[in-house]
Amino acid sequence: MQVTRIDSAQQYEAPEHYAMACLRLQGKEATSTHSMWVGLSHLLPGGHTSLKASPQEKIYVVISGQVTITNGNEVVTLGPLDSCVLSPNEPRALENRTNQPATILLAMEETAQSL
Repeated sequence: MQVTRIDSAQQYEAPEHYAMACLRLQGKEATSTHSMWVGLSHLLPGGHTSLKASPQEKIYVVISGQVTITNGNEVVTLGPLDSCVLSPNEPRALENRTNQPATILLAMEETAQSL
């Protein structure tokens, strides 16, 4: 069993993520998981990502606050414990359009390209 305590989770920089603090909870450099990794991101008011696709399937779960997600065609706003799945190569952009911080959990498959 490999445990990551929130107090020791390591921050990581994600390209084209703005006004966001990202923590690695499982996988990559945090643990030896080989099939997926899990991150926790805190979005400040106005925090956002660029609209971008990747080859990995992604699952987002909002832990607190509200996060607006678009794939370029649809726009949804998720609240606490709402979730969505984005298919491989489906673009996504996240945005916190509120005046309160938001926290979102990301689970994503591990591939050779995401190592």
